[in-house]
Amino acid sequence: MRLLLVEDDDRVAAALSAVLARHGFDVVHARGGEEALRRLLPDGAAPPFDVVLLDLGLPDIDGFEVCGRIRRLTSTPVIMVTARADVRSRVHGLNLGADDYVVKPYDTAELLARIHAVSRRTAPTAPTAPAGAPGDPGADRAAGGETASAPGAGTGELRLGALTIETDTRRVTVHGEAVPLTRKEFDLLALLAQRPGVVFRREQIISEVWRTNWEGTGRTLEVHIASLRSKLALPALIETVRGVGYRLVAPAG
Repeated sequence: MRLLLVEDDDRVAAALSAVLARHGFDVVHARGGEEALRRLLPDGAAPPFDVVLLDLGLPDIDGFEVCGRIRRLTSTPVIMVTARADVRSRVHGLNLGADDYVVKPYDTAELLARIHAVSRRTAPTAPTAPAGAPGDPGADRAAGGETASAPGAGTGELRLGALTIETDTRRVTVHGEAVPLTRKEFDLLALLAQRPGVVFRREQIISEVWRTNWEGTGRTLEVHIASLRSKLALPALIETVRGVGYRLVAPAG
């Protein structure tokens, strides 16, 4: 797997590159934002990168700006590495197009798990569920949930009040206005919209959307939920069921 490491501290980069190399990564080091952006430009002589590991504390360009510019250049997954532990900063990064984040100081095993997780999602598809419950037999009946339906629902469109989700084109609108979502934000919303009113367990969401059962993904789920709530501007749409998970409550219209 080819990885672009964007890190201005040579000592940190050397140590991390050595660890990544031992785990089979082909690491290319960029010391700043401009160099990283140049390396991401298409080059017929080198294969594309599978993932970008982006430190936010860069000397030439703010890491958030670099993240936004990377996303305009390529769909390569981006993991932010930051000492900023507040939710607002992480939501801002996700809004710019980052796929995940790691807060310093981090455990190497956690970093490796996150890299492998995002690399599996390079070409994600909207999650689908069988005709029954999305993972817990009988859950729909127990929760009294119903499958979202409306004109066009059979052709990849879900309508829930003011919210419309087009699963074929991965487009979301609220009151007719397009809402830009990251890949994981869309996958998360599409999963919840499969069964409005049904409580999806945290473990089930992580398994369906992140394709992992690693418990460290829980915090990432919380940040994505916060980002969705902010972008959709429908405060009552996603309800937290304390100690269990989340459910989507269809807006009135």
